[in-house]
Amino acid sequence: MTNFNRLDLNLLLTLDTLLTEHNVTRAAERLNLSQPSVSTQLARLREAFADPLLLPGPRGMRPTAKADALRQPLREALDQLRCAVSVAEPFDPASAGHTWRVAATDYGGSAVLAPAIAGLRLAAPGTRLAMLEMAPPRISRQAERGDIDLALHTTEGAPPGLHRRVLFSERYVLAGRAGHPKLRRRPTPAQLCRLEHVIVSPDGGGFDGPTDAALAALGLTRRVVLSVPQFLFAASVVAKSDLVAMLPARIVRGRVDLQVVEAPVEVPGYELAMLWHERLHRDPAHRWLRDFLAEVVAR
Repeated sequence: MTNFNRLDLNLLLTLDTLLTEHNVTRAAERLNLSQPSVSTQLARLREAFADPLLLPGPRGMRPTAKADALRQPLREALDQLRCAVSVAEPFDPASAGHTWRVAATDYGGSAVLAPAIAGLRLAAPGTRLAMLEMAPPRISRQAERGDIDLALHTTEGAPPGLHRRVLFSERYVLAGRAGHPKLRRRPTPAQLCRLEHVIVSPDGGGFDGPTDAALAALGLTRRVVLSVPQFLFAASVVAKSDLVAMLPARIVRGRVDLQVVEAPVEVPGYELAMLWHERLHRDPAHRWLRDFLAEVVAR
């Protein structure tokens, strides 16, 4: 049995970091310790638990079954301890010096972060904001490790285990270049299919989506000639060509270089939400940022 009296908080923090990083060097960097110090602490942990805990592998260290069993209970216990000993001081944005890291797609950046920047500079001039590339499979791990503070993601497909707050519901509209001769009025479904389309495929290379499913229900097929990974790039392409695209209403709002009409088929929209980890749920600074962004997009 583990001798609990031989463990101290620093050892448990080291174990938690090692179980996240699976690498002594990276764990040492996160803990601001030397690599030999972390190696020494790992040796003490192995002795205390009578288990190797982490074994060498081809891509870093591999946790043992004992270490895997410890991972979640240890993380939850440390999070509760941090909450218990921290003093929640009021957050003053005017004097704050935080750096916030938000994972977002080009759409999330355009629809949420861009409208917030001017107000953020006025309200919290000493803070910085980093927009990081959205990688949905890694969101949970990035939030757990503290690599990101917030993610902007659709509610559909959002990773479980994270707090969420819906910002708004989005819908699709049909967009083409300003003065497009085929978009002077709302086209019929058949007329829509005679146009050449750009599709946004976040995973890359896809040539069908919800619009195609809606058309297929009517026995129709459109011609998709270009697949791109980003909404803003799609908007730029249609603004400079005769191609058209189904785009989120928020990113084409107010653009004089685009002609926008209602789509002739019903295409399901989506909800955009903020996602964050439990460790930041009650943090006054991060609560302020979430409230600030929610207020901006509600205007």
